[in-house]
Amino acid sequence: MKRIILASGSPRRRELLSQIGLEFTVITSEADEHTSIKEPARYVEYLSSVKAEAVHDMIQNVLTDKDNDIKLSGEWYNDIMAGSYVIIGADTIVSHKEHILTKPVDEADAYRILKELSGDCHQVYTGVTLLYGDGSSKSFSNRTDVYCYELTDKEIHDYISTGEPMDKAGAYGIQGSFAAFIKGIDGDYNNVVGLPVSSVYQELKLWLS
Repeated sequence: MKRIILASGSPRRRELLSQIGLEFTVITSEADEHTSIKEPARYVEYLSSVKAEAVHDMIQNVLTDKDNDIKLSGEWYNDIMAGSYVIIGADTIVSHKEHILTKPVDEADAYRILKELSGDCHQVYTGVTLLYGDGSSKSFSNRTDVYCYELTDKEIHDYISTGEPMDKAGAYGIQGSFAAFIKGIDGDYNNVVGLPVSSVYQELKLWLS
């Protein structure tokens, strides 16, 4: 059986993969997510590959009987031993005027980010890496343009007080209460949520069949 491994702890990515009916397991790593890359598409593609490769290394440690925290059932173990799996790594960032915006470090940073996005258009990039059991891989990225209404200082502070911005690239979640400030989008909505699942499925379709 072909196995899908999501190299992400994001509940939003789990929901999106489940939404299209794919069965998968989640394995996360402590991958180093620092890079000097400044170009948004390359940035997210690189970090998605880092995450996928880190989980791949963890799996290889299991297969070679090295110490590891991963616990695989017998069926999963046999399928992975046979190389019948794909690891999905993903990374999402917001870019505004060539300025990459990741998750806010604190509430003051969240305020700064939201103030920057207020009343303007920004871009959301999600990079995806598909790393197969035979060692082959493919990385790609999707871009969505997002238009925001002007936010008052009170609206920004009220939104930050919900806690919603603190674990999200660009300090907002389009699927949450920040939807009140979205004027429109040009591109894939799910890409903004965290995973362009239609693109992922189209890439996996031949392998799954």
